[in-house]
Amino acid sequence: MAKQYREIMARQSEPSGAIKAMMILFGPLAETLGTRKIEVALNAGTSVVELADRFGIVELPERGINVAIDGIITTDLDTEIKDGSEIAFLPPVSGG
Repeated sequence: MAKQYREIMARQSEPSGAIKAMMILFGPLAETLGTRKIEVALNAGTSVVELADRFGIVELPERGINVAIDGIITTDLDTEIKDGSEIAFLPPVSGG
């Protein structure tokens, strides 16, 4: 974990373009963070896992939280976030 953190910090200090993205949170995650939407400024090249790590929610996919980028659910958390993207963290679906 410490190595991953150092790599993220090193990438953030490298010169790169800035982008903006919108995090959309649902269910208990929105309650925990106290908001449903967060506009974030990121370095170009930031991945979904790096964004999740920044907010301390990197373990969420392991707990059944799904991630959607611009409305498309993905399991590839290494996907690079594009300028203007919406990243939604969705609670597990249940029912019967």
